[in-house]
Amino acid sequence: MLASFIPLFLQILMAAGLAYTLLIAAKKLGPKRPNAVKTMAYESGMDPVGTARDRYSVKFYLVAMIFIVFDVEVVFLYPWAVTFREFLTRSPQLGLFVLGVVGVFLAVLTLGLVYDIKKGGLEF
Repeated sequence: MLASFIPLFLQILMAAGLAYTLLIAAKKLGPKRPNAVKTMAYESGMDPVGTARDRYSVKFYLVAMIFIVFDVEVVFLYPWAVTFREFLTRSPQLGLFVLGVVGVFLAVLTLGLVYDIKKGGLEF
């Protein structure tokens, strides 16, 4: 049983070896002309102001969490959208049931978004 995993382990070992080799090669062969401008931190086109230890508002994290939740839920809709026509042609009753389930899913998603907007979760 373990013998069937040998090709997988070899592939993982080769990928790790290639990654390590490329990192070492880049370090050895890459240009080495550091200066103050090149070593300065750069984030999203803005010069850093203040210290990196500044606290972010909790709203920033809440908006990020909301984005992730809605983004992941939208990802669940892609497989349904791809296979929906197949459901309708194979069995119209099953297709309508699946449409109803996705409708409930979208209704809950919409209610969550409306609740979040009313609570002011997307305002800064």
